[in-house]
Amino acid sequence: MPRGPRLDAPGTLYHVMIRGIERGCIVYDDTDRCEFLKRPGILAKQSGTGMYAFSLANNHAHILLKSGPEGLSCYALQERHILNFWKKR
Repeated sequence: MPRGPRLDAPGTLYHVMIRGIERGCIVYDDTDRCEFLKRPGILAKQSGTGMYAFSLANNHAHILLKSGPEGLSCYALQERHILNFWKKR
């Protein structure tokens, strides 16, 4: 059964999980890790989102966020990393 839509209201806490396709890697080396870890901070500043914690493994990541005044766009976080990651592969 598919998951229902997420509540997207300003000031809401979210546990965001990003996982590689078929549990494949989302980062391969330290350069990938550094690039990936920059992105949530950049997006948080741009959107007024609070970032409280994160955990990064080779095939997935967890991020604890508090949405800013515009709500939260998980897609933007994933999209920027995916585009950057696959441009160099």
